[in-house]
Amino acid sequence: METKNTMPETLIQAVRTFSDLDYATAFFAQIRWPKGVRCPHCGSDQVDYMAARRLWQCRAKHARNQFSVKVGTIFEECKLTIDKCLIAIWLEVNAKNSISSYEVARHLGVTQKTAWFLQQRIRLAMQVGTFDKMLKGEVEVDETFIGGKARNMHPGKRKAKGRGATGKAVVMGLLERHGEVRTLVVDNTKRRTLKPHIHAHVEKGTQVFTDALASYAGLNPEYVHQVIDHAECYAKGNIHTNGLENYWSLFKRCIKGTHVSVEPFHLFRYLDAEAFRYNNRKTTDGERFLGVLKGAAGKRLTYKGLIGEALQVSAA
Repeated sequence: METKNTMPETLIQAVRTFSDLDYATAFFAQIRWPKGVRCPHCGSDQVDYMAARRLWQCRAKHARNQFSVKVGTIFEECKLTIDKCLIAIWLEVNAKNSISSYEVARHLGVTQKTAWFLQQRIRLAMQVGTFDKMLKGEVEVDETFIGGKARNMHPGKRKAKGRGATGKAVVMGLLERHGEVRTLVVDNTKRRTLKPHIHAHVEKGTQVFTDALASYAGLNPEYVHQVIDHAECYAKGNIHTNGLENYWSLFKRCIKGTHVSVEPFHLFRYLDAEAFRYNNRKTTDGERFLGVLKGAAGKRLTYKGLIGEALQVSAA
């Protein structure tokens, strides 16, 4: 099977490049198997390509010895052709404020439900997974609340949830200045909840900057902890959390401006996607696309698992 080496650098180039299904299949295959195609079931490299069906057949005798380039990736059992999957990746990873499922549906000619499921698969590939290195140098730590404004709610729902942070999801962020950001959904802003995440992600001896939230008290002497009280000012020389505040504004613009509303159950997926875009902000569109494509293999997301049915069945 002929492999391809051309890497598109713009959306129009990506559309033209992947409009040929044979080209798109070869491109994805080369990224996934740079040393040659291997059977995703047994690992054998003794495979034959069936060009008419765009499938490979493993010479070993076992069940499911025929496979496509999507088997064993986030796109396994996806009914869409690989060209649409690749363009969907390009749209998601290179839109600064993400892109709505309705817009993806219009671009690809699919239903909104299909586009939404496809985007969640892509966001799975955008997850970093385990972190190999700790944050160090100067690290800002802050938390924010994600949820609808009380004034926009129905009076009954507003009364039930109350005002302020009540009923909203809590998100914690850690930002290495001039480096990467890490975000995660947490249960609350209590000390026993926040401090373990600082210990897990920040190297000891690092300068840690936080606001005056009492939950951050006691980080010394493991860290050089410096506090900015926002009731007085937002910066005292080098002591501030403005970098992370800026990131929160970007993320909330993504949620409120693009997606409008996100279920708390899925919030971590949007956090992972926005963190990926932020951490790769200095790379090109083609490099971001390639990074997600390389992370597509070895991950699987079913629709039942996505909407929580798998969890409900196991709990029953």
